[in-house]
Amino acid sequence: MRARIAVLGGDGIGPEVAREGAAALRAVAARFGHEFELTEALVGGAAIDATGAPLPPETLALCRASAAILFGAIGGPRWGPAAPVRPEQGLLALRKELGLFANLRPVTVDPRLAHASPLKAELLVGVDLVVVRELTGGIYFGEKRRTETTAFDACTYSVEEVERVVRVAGRLARGRRRKITSVDKANVLETSRLWRAVAERVVRAEFPDCTLEHQLVDSCAMQLVRRPADFDVVVTENMFGDILTDEASVLAGSIGLLPSASLGAGTLGLYEPIHGSAPDIAGQGVADPYGTIMSVAMLLRHSLGLEAEARAVEAAVGAAIGAGVLTPDLGGTARTAEAGAAVAEAVRRSRV
Repeated sequence: MRARIAVLGGDGIGPEVAREGAAALRAVAARFGHEFELTEALVGGAAIDATGAPLPPETLALCRASAAILFGAIGGPRWGPAAPVRPEQGLLALRKELGLFANLRPVTVDPRLAHASPLKAELLVGVDLVVVRELTGGIYFGEKRRTETTAFDACTYSVEEVERVVRVAGRLARGRRRKITSVDKANVLETSRLWRAVAERVVRAEFPDCTLEHQLVDSCAMQLVRRPADFDVVVTENMFGDILTDEASVLAGSIGLLPSASLGAGTLGLYEPIHGSAPDIAGQGVADPYGTIMSVAMLLRHSLGLEAEARAVEAAVGAAIGAGVLTPDLGGTARTAEAGAAVAEAVRRSRV
């Protein structure tokens, strides 16, 4: 297969982990006989510094012309919340422009890393869930106003926006344990009452073989740490999903381990670890690249349709962890490049 892949490193540790994700892609190409054209471009704070815009037109054009996007991380104290132009605006615009409305964030627990989680080991047995977060609606994209004494952020959702993301959750559930948990705040928010009604209708009509339960977001936040193994597919709106998936990262032991895929109606997707730019450790070579490399596995599976290659990458990460190649967030001493090299070598030796 030939495919162009845009590599947007971004800010902080973003370029460091994206570099190891790109190395994993090159290892896959060498092992399985593919040709991946990896093209780097600016985004976020780095793009603001160079061009004045967080998403330069040439970066957007590259992404549109690519089969998939590998993304690092954006942001940092140089471009804080009060800045007139912020790195996060670039990522939000990219999601909107490319129609990437569904964010998939799988959470599993490697028993060998259970010690890194603050939860009791018995609570982590059997944890295997995926959060489907709506990505282009809600309060992040609603009307915003601010005066000297007040501020206003509108949260809006349409029936169509809820329908399409619930369908993504339903299709995923059919390939898993067929259990959908829809998370809202229907006891307070009108958008959540709409969300709940639409989710009920779509699942009942289109996924009758799946069970559906509704949970309020505050209850869900509690249950994620009390009984995480009970969850299968969780579907929720933009802000709730952002918060809940960061909470869920403690199950795996480190936010550096978790991947994500942002998908739309077609095969183009954006793949990134769920962690931020971590400016406090940027440039030190100690960032955990495993979340980015697992995002590469999702890229291979969802955008390129390369299931065997995706499994090879996932197995390679497991092999590196099993060999004790652990970065400081996991209690080890491995460097970012060392962890990436261990995965790349395991991919090249893969018998998948």
